[in-house]
Amino acid sequence: MTVTIILELSVLFGYPDALVEDIITNAADGARLMIKSMDETGHIKPTNISPLLNALKKINHHDTARQVEEWFIECLSSEAAHLQILTAELKLTYKALYEAIQPIPYIRDRLYCVDKVFIEGGSEVWVGKGTFRGKGHSWVRLESYEDIYINPPKKPVRFIIQADPGFGKTTQTLQYTFNWVTGVDGSPFADCRVLIYLQLRQLRGVRSLEVAIRRYLLSKSCQLKIADIEEILEHTTSVAIILDGWDEYPELDTKLGGYMRDIITARAFPEHVVTLTTRYLPKKFPATASRVRLTGFDDQARDQYIRKAVVGDDDEAVEQIKQRLKDSPVLADLCQVPLFFVMFAHLAHEKEEFKRFRSVTDFFSFMIKCFHDHLRNKEKDCNVERQCRRYESVHEELSALAYEGLSKPNQQIVWNKEELIRRLGEGFYEHHKRIGMLVEEEVITDQTTADDSDVYSTEIRFYHKLFCEWYAAYRLAELAMTMDDAELSRELEKLDPYDLQYLYRFACGLNPAAGKKIISYLQSIEGGEKFAVLCILEQTGKVDDIKETVRKLCADRVSIQSNDTKLLQRSTVQLLDIASRHKIPIAQVDLDSCSPVANLSGSSLTIISQFSLPILSIQRLMVLDSDRRMTNEEVVGILSYMAECTGMRVLRFFNETLPDRVQEAEPIMSILRSRDARVVGRKIRTESSSNYSDYYLDLCSGVWKI
Repeated sequence: MTVTIILELSVLFGYPDALVEDIITNAADGARLMIKSMDETGHIKPTNISPLLNALKKINHHDTARQVEEWFIECLSSEAAHLQILTAELKLTYKALYEAIQPIPYIRDRLYCVDKVFIEGGSEVWVGKGTFRGKGHSWVRLESYEDIYINPPKKPVRFIIQADPGFGKTTQTLQYTFNWVTGVDGSPFADCRVLIYLQLRQLRGVRSLEVAIRRYLLSKSCQLKIADIEEILEHTTSVAIILDGWDEYPELDTKLGGYMRDIITARAFPEHVVTLTTRYLPKKFPATASRVRLTGFDDQARDQYIRKAVVGDDDEAVEQIKQRLKDSPVLADLCQVPLFFVMFAHLAHEKEEFKRFRSVTDFFSFMIKCFHDHLRNKEKDCNVERQCRRYESVHEELSALAYEGLSKPNQQIVWNKEELIRRLGEGFYEHHKRIGMLVEEEVITDQTTADDSDVYSTEIRFYHKLFCEWYAAYRLAELAMTMDDAELSRELEKLDPYDLQYLYRFACGLNPAAGKKIISYLQSIEGGEKFAVLCILEQTGKVDDIKETVRKLCADRVSIQSNDTKLLQRSTVQLLDIASRHKIPIAQVDLDSCSPVANLSGSSLTIISQFSLPILSIQRLMVLDSDRRMTNEEVVGILSYMAECTGMRVLRFFNETLPDRVQEAEPIMSILRSRDARVVGRKIRTESSSNYSDYYLDLCSGVWKI
């Protein structure tokens, strides 16, 4: 382009006089200055120069426009240019995702960048003999979420990040995309030329990874074709792929999802680094895959989040929020889940009338009310306010819809928008969308138009599955009141109490009469008795009503075994926590094959089932882990936990291989000496014998003695 054309474009684009003067003064460098300015103002992009072409035509330089377009198309044809275009497009897409974090669903005008709210929860990696099962395995705590990638497994490199809903899998993967886009030094994917991040729940009807990338990660105006993406993925080294939400993948068990299963099992893209996030393990995956689990927020992580995203360095405000959590001890388990602690922290800071909650049902009822109140406070019309109140209190159809979805063999947690509106009514739907309870997501169908363009549809989901359980609980309580015991048992067999524990707890809390029948059912199933106690607490909101039951439970030894159902494990941990918060003595806890690992401060003990034991009013703890070889750090961690549990007098290790000497633990051993505590080891003498040999830890020297 000539200097004359450049100057005409500068005027048309409204560039400052100083730039125009520079172009006139430095004619030889004018083109470079102009390109730099157009790039900064968005008039040209690596994948699209339409604004520039339109401007050239507007000032009647049609020949120049044609020449520039031909040159641009020629540049785009090279593999290096394709790679540049792809990475530029990916970064724009990821930026839009990670800058739209919404801690509280109804506050849509306050979005956060992921880097401003991401706090590391606990994470652990499985260490074993090449498999995830059998002897010689254990979970090892990671110092940082980035440490997942420090020692990658043998090729094919596959990582599986596993956690329950709300534990921060998506937030953590978005933090990875932020680090890649912004070039954070030392981040796991800093050296990757291409990072592919896909939310699997969107990929209904998609037949390949390349199609998914083209449809969901690139703009409609991008000139890259499917074949170009295939070529980049085939020939580019250092490619990483993050697949978020395997458990939500709509083609999980279909023929169409075969390509995704091939990626996970490394039949496809064996050279690329693939990370999968999921609630549960895929049916097939490489034996060498590195498996990581997220364990949620401990006290330190909660404190960091409050300071980083809620109140800053206002110590008084921090303590007020933490005190409000202490005032509602029944929320301790719920607030281990990052998603719900985040909402708790923001509400506790913003709501002056924040109260003490007697149960999880009580807290959820308050939270739902806050969602509706926020919208009502924005409306001045009394008729609109009246309608809002009706939508808040009359929701039978939404409750029925939620219950139907959760009670299906393959749970339905998304709905087509048109079908949903037909059932709920447009006014009701719009209200719940505005308060953030229902979330719209545009997905591509498996249909195409006459000109082969994609056809989009809108799917609806709850902000989080627990809100689906909340509304479904109303329907469950209604059914419990109309069914006899045999009918109710058959109905409840469709609903796994571990998977849907809050559905059960909410139903018992919302309707005590229905809860009585549900609790009777729970007491009749394996592992249900302890969970039933938690449901009784939801009914009354008074710990006094279950104190005697908890006291009897804790008077003898309480066992948590790795082969217990997760429902039994979770219920046992929650009851132990309730006992400790109400100063009920716990005689002894046995951790059988649970591979406990203490956090840095010793304030909690994470067991193999992913649950954390908080500080307990415990007298004796036995750790039984056959063939486990414990490191010095692991032993010191458990000693730290013992020191934090001020009532614990005896810690016994059973059949583990322990380090000959415990080192770097003098401050901890000093605390244990001061209260005359004992640390004992016991080991079977021979495999064919039931005789044991006992030895104890000298708390002065750190040496084991017979």
